[in-house]
Amino acid sequence: MPTLDWLRKGFAYGYTSGNVLTRFPGLRRLHEERRAGGSYRRVFFQAIVPYIQRDSVVLELGPGRGSWSRAILEYIPDGVLHVVDFQDAARWLKPESFRGRLVCHHVNDNSFSCVPNDTFDFFWSFGVLCHNNARDIEEILRNALPRMKKGGIAVHHHGDWDKLEAFGWKKGNVPLEFKSQPDDQIWWPRNNTRTMASLAERAGWTVVAPDLGLLKRDSIIVLQRQAL
Repeated sequence: MPTLDWLRKGFAYGYTSGNVLTRFPGLRRLHEERRAGGSYRRVFFQAIVPYIQRDSVVLELGPGRGSWSRAILEYIPDGVLHVVDFQDAARWLKPESFRGRLVCHHVNDNSFSCVPNDTFDFFWSFGVLCHNNARDIEEILRNALPRMKKGGIAVHHHGDWDKLEAFGWKKGNVPLEFKSQPDDQIWWPRNNTRTMASLAERAGWTVVAPDLGLLKRDSIIVLQRQAL
């Protein structure tokens, strides 16, 4: 299931988590936070805000309907956000409303050929790599690396089967039968902090923090493109 073709079709409706900045989450976000074991607002202020400035140039993978995109745009009033998605996110995000601060790229692969090299201060994804297998995660990280400025930071949410085991499969809303099925047949492929760090290092990144510890079910890794 976590093939590129499945990913292109599986989220055609445009995934949304609602407003991730409000102190009191809506029902959709509340349900997601209970399954993930943590606050999205806390994730935003501890996994994004420390790494961006007012004028940052940001790359986001898989924005869907833009829950995280809109929040990021609020915090980079003099910056630019580029979003890359298998879906035509422009129909939901309306980039014309942001006076050139939002650029939507509709893509068919993980090449990142649509964006220039040495451009981005920060690279973000949430709810994306948890649906990708190890091969595709490494491809994403490898191809995105040269698009970053030297010293640029990437922060990515991903599935973590070690944490999921401790948190509880039912509580985490991941089918227990996935344990006996191969990764190419499930929508939550195997991963953990060690595997993710290894994939990132093989792709050329430096691991700053293997997990920020903000979610009980999943992990959030911090990476950097070295300045040298």
